[in-house]
Amino acid sequence: MIARAPYLFLLLIIVPDLYFDLHYWRHRYSGTKRLIYWIPTIVLIALTLKFTYEQEFIPEDTTLIFSYLLMLGLISVPKMVYMLCSIAGLGISRLVRLLKRNKHSKPKNYGNLVGWLATLFIWYAVLYGTLVGFYKLDTGWKHCYTSPNVPHAFAGYKIIQFSDLHVGTMKGDRQWILKRLVDSINAQKPDLIVFTGDLQNVRPKDLYDHKDLLSSLKAKDGVYSVLGNHDYDKYMHPTDDREVKQCKETIALERSFGWHVLLNEHCTISRGNEHITIAGMENDGDGKVFPKFGDINKTLNGVKGFTIMLAHNPIAWREKIIPDGRAELTLSGHTHAMQFSFFGWNPIALLGKEWYGWYEEGAQSLYVTSGAGALIPWRFGSTAEIVTIELRSNL
Repeated sequence: MIARAPYLFLLLIIVPDLYFDLHYWRHRYSGTKRLIYWIPTIVLIALTLKFTYEQEFIPEDTTLIFSYLLMLGLISVPKMVYMLCSIAGLGISRLVRLLKRNKHSKPKNYGNLVGWLATLFIWYAVLYGTLVGFYKLDTGWKHCYTSPNVPHAFAGYKIIQFSDLHVGTMKGDRQWILKRLVDSINAQKPDLIVFTGDLQNVRPKDLYDHKDLLSSLKAKDGVYSVLGNHDYDKYMHPTDDREVKQCKETIALERSFGWHVLLNEHCTISRGNEHITIAGMENDGDGKVFPKFGDINKTLNGVKGFTIMLAHNPIAWREKIIPDGRAELTLSGHTHAMQFSFFGWNPIALLGKEWYGWYEEGAQSLYVTSGAGALIPWRFGSTAEIVTIELRSNL
């Protein structure tokens, strides 16, 4: 994780302290006291260098790296934000002095005040998201999907979607989170359960402790799943042979739970003489950071009638699913709803990407769930969820 951009982490850690040292510490403190203020930064630099040379995307024992990320959120990020606010405020105060043409006046730097307020908010967001937000689960989202193409026999058909469990983060004393989720899903007695990828963190080993729980998911027509980018083990820097072996292990484990793993394929669910199709496309990312194995022609070969597509990464919807036109409803995950929103808004929305909720394009629809877990145990404003979708026909 850190090895992908170690210089950015180091800049985040070091630059604010250089600013603080230049403008505050060296004027107020002696050598020893001044050094004390640098200790957290020295610790963070040492940890950054340690994680830079880790071969795995995330260590098997996550305690240290999660502590490191918490320190970044409580120390380095607030310092960086304060520094930027202070610099902006300093620039504005000098501009005001220039406009007043009074070199002796010293307008207040209100950027420092803004910086302190921002710091308080960041501390609150980090602590709330770690201690409270990550453990919340929204089970109340029920959506009715209405279409003239839904067969009458499937009117009222209940589908539960969940995604992005990252069960490696739910081990030990966090396993109750997964049990709560499984109990909540089973309590709704769904017709169908679909899982839209990222079951593990980075290794199949994550799944063994949760085998009994994951096997206990029940629906009338079963559990269907697709692989997410983390399920391919791309983040372990494996050789090709090892990657294939571990991906096969993940697939075998999911099937041992009684799940139907769809690998660029589809299946038919019937009610009398009527049926719907459940299709599952493999992860279709950029081919560099995220695996790109999706084959829509193979997935939908011979498909007719109302079709639901499971596709982990929502970018596949615009790139492949809409142009193909055969899948009317697509269910995706991957984004985690960015694990952050402020009154329901996230900056990613400015990019026009499908990041959370419902999207429509002509006769085709997409739902992107916020997911039910996370690799990093933190959420603020983007609560984990399980989603109930009820099919209806308007003919």
